[in-house]
Amino acid sequence: MLSALMAVFFLPLWIGTIPFPISALISGALNAALVWVASQWTSIPRLAGLPLWTWLATVLLLTLVRPGDDVVFGSSGITEFGPILLIALGALPPGWVLMRHPGAR
Repeated sequence: MLSALMAVFFLPLWIGTIPFPISALISGALNAALVWVASQWTSIPRLAGLPLWTWLATVLLLTLVRPGDDVVFGSSGITEFGPILLIALGALPPGWVLMRHPGAR
């Protein structure tokens, strides 16, 4: 959950005049590592996927609920695609690790 909060709030980082969603990349790597560690502890793929499902639920909750009446994913231009990029880069690597889980077949 902390990974998702950090990814969401650091998503609109810029390097000069270029948007750079480094939190999406870091979140994908961290989620893949968490799913891999969870798969080492259990032989049940559903349990190994709990870090991924928790991350996705937190990100999706932040798209619907506005904490403190603030807009979390509000931007214009190219940065309006940030949430889609965050979900794709944050969920695809751990999803791939989860599909390689021995119990998934």
